[in-house]
Amino acid sequence: QVHLVESGGGVVQPGGSLRLSCVASGIVFGITPMRWYRQAPGKQRELVAHIRGGGTTDYSDDVKGRFTISRDNAKNTVYLQMNNLETEDTAIYYCKADWRSGYWGQGTQVTVSS
Repeated sequence: QVHLVESGGGVVQPGGSLRLSCVASGIVFGITPMRWYRQAPGKQRELVAHIRGGGTTDYSDDVKGRFTISRDNAKNTVYLQMNNLETEDTAIYYCKADWRSGYWGQGTQVTVSS
């Protein structure tokens, strides 16, 4: 079975940093594109960052320059380093694997508040 498990969310002040992790199982991780999405209350789910198996990355305009997506294929893990967090970054963050029909993690809450 395919499982994606996110971790690393929490509550931080504006300007702070968090590092999210997503551990995948049941997929051939090294060739699978991975994505981070987020969904704020009352908003549509938004693609935040994308990384291909070879390491090529893309970011939404809202997070470009502040967030970095990376992967460690030996650990079957994709990361999202979030720096200079803003209140607008508050959302549930989801990991998605572009494997077969596509698979989602359960999400991890990120709250940025003074």
